[in-house]
Amino acid sequence: MNILWDFDGTLFDTYPAIVKAVKKLIPDPDVTEEEIMKHMKISSEAAIEHFGINKKVFDENYHTLEKNLHPKEKPPFPHVEEVLKAADINVIMTHKARESTHDILNYYGLKKYFTEIVTLDDGFRKKPAPDAYKYLHEKYHLDLVIGDREIDLKPARELGIKTCAFQNPDLQADYHLSNYKDFFAVITMVK
Repeated sequence: MNILWDFDGTLFDTYPAIVKAVKKLIPDPDVTEEEIMKHMKISSEAAIEHFGINKKVFDENYHTLEKNLHPKEKPPFPHVEEVLKAADINVIMTHKARESTHDILNYYGLKKYFTEIVTLDDGFRKKPAPDAYKYLHEKYHLDLVIGDREIDLKPARELGIKTCAFQNPDLQADYHLSNYKDFFAVITMVK
């Protein structure tokens, strides 16, 4: 099975750390982390708009704030390594910067499982634009896309690739998972 993975909130439990970084950019100090999480689970653009964050300030500061968080604050989800080992090919498409993506993967010893990693630095339009997905699908003949947000799954649906929503039962997807321990039941359904 060839799988395209989203990174934040799918492979790694990064949202608690990301929310702390975004909170520093929000003008209103009374905004809760739960509120930030709700909007970040849609997209960073949705959070920027909702909380009135200056886009230029966000662009200039967010990646620096996020990069300064230690990888130990961004652990992989339990059992994800078992799924990575079982797949034939794993690729990543993320809006995260290349350096940060590789730092986290290397810290946890998971980089070896990925054939290709497409990041913000590779010049593709941001999700939900299908460009990077199309490139990866043509190269690796993807069987499944796993993500936690609509913007992760929409390009896959447009290309006719099966989708799996992780920890988000409200998304339109072929499969839904709350944890990776249950993933092997999904694999048997996809094949």
